[in-house]
Amino acid sequence: MNAPASAADTLRSTLAGVLDGLPPRQAASAVERLISNYRGDTPTNAPILRDRADVAAYAAYRMPATFEAVRAALEAFADAVPQWVPGSHVDIGGGTGAATWAVAATWDGERPVTVLDWAEPALALGREIAGSHPALRGAQWRRARIGAALEVPETDLVTVSYVLNELSAPDRAALVEAAAAAARSVVIVEAGTPAGYERIIEARDRLIAAGFRVAAPCPHSAACPIVPGTDWCHFAARVSRSSLHRQVKGGSLAYEDEKFSYVAATRLPAEPVPARIVRRPQIRKGQVLLDLCEADERLRRTTVTKRHGDLYKAARDAEWGDAWPPPGDGQAVPSGSPG
Repeated sequence: MNAPASAADTLRSTLAGVLDGLPPRQAASAVERLISNYRGDTPTNAPILRDRADVAAYAAYRMPATFEAVRAALEAFADAVPQWVPGSHVDIGGGTGAATWAVAATWDGERPVTVLDWAEPALALGREIAGSHPALRGAQWRRARIGAALEVPETDLVTVSYVLNELSAPDRAALVEAAAAAARSVVIVEAGTPAGYERIIEARDRLIAAGFRVAAPCPHSAACPIVPGTDWCHFAARVSRSSLHRQVKGGSLAYEDEKFSYVAATRLPAEPVPARIVRRPQIRKGQVLLDLCEADERLRRTTVTKRHGDLYKAARDAEWGDAWPPPGDGQAVPSGSPG
């Protein structure tokens, strides 16, 4: 018997079907035009996705990456609240619904789902795509202007992914405050750029001021230890590249890494990790260097060597964004441990 397809596989195959009939050159041209809007910092008062051709091309190009980034953030959040399953979900600025797929991939079962977005073509395509996922067939797709006047339905979980960059500063503040007032938990994802990180920090501060506790990625709810302007906190999610990805970006690799920044905050009891690996581990002969954000509100480099036994094996397998130490492995070794 064949194993059931994963949500990621189902999404990719559904998106491939959406592109049927759209000339590859037209799809690539639409994607190239839209990328600058979504990656830029210019607020927009009109929907970026104008028609089905725009939506189909951009969904095929961006939905898998958004799905993987949001799923990575949700998995870190779920680890911090292991006994909790959201009973309802509202996706703000959800477009074609990548975050709803990520939520469905993180927690089993069906739940009321509402997607709010200004672009009617995106909502229509999202509704169509969701028909291939049993947990999303009953989702509601509502047209709403994303900004200061947005009314967010009361819910267990709000997601906001790759939306804040499209808004003015006052609208960003109002949206985060509205999400905090409506939800028990809020997960916000932005592009893993310095500007995206700054928007996440702004949102993080507002959520903490509203009484939320940071569950991930941070091991604490104090101020971020990164000195503004010197660095930025971001992570990477591996994404399988479609033929459209290769056509637009060139190259022949079967994958790419989606860089993202995020904050997951909650009113629930949460168990943040003792520390988070915030850079790719550096594996050297007989040792692994780990850059950590720690619960004592500082950044620190830890050296794990062969003499640390199983912890060394775990360090060699560790990935950027993982908790440290792994569950069941005790405390991390001191900073600057000798090799």
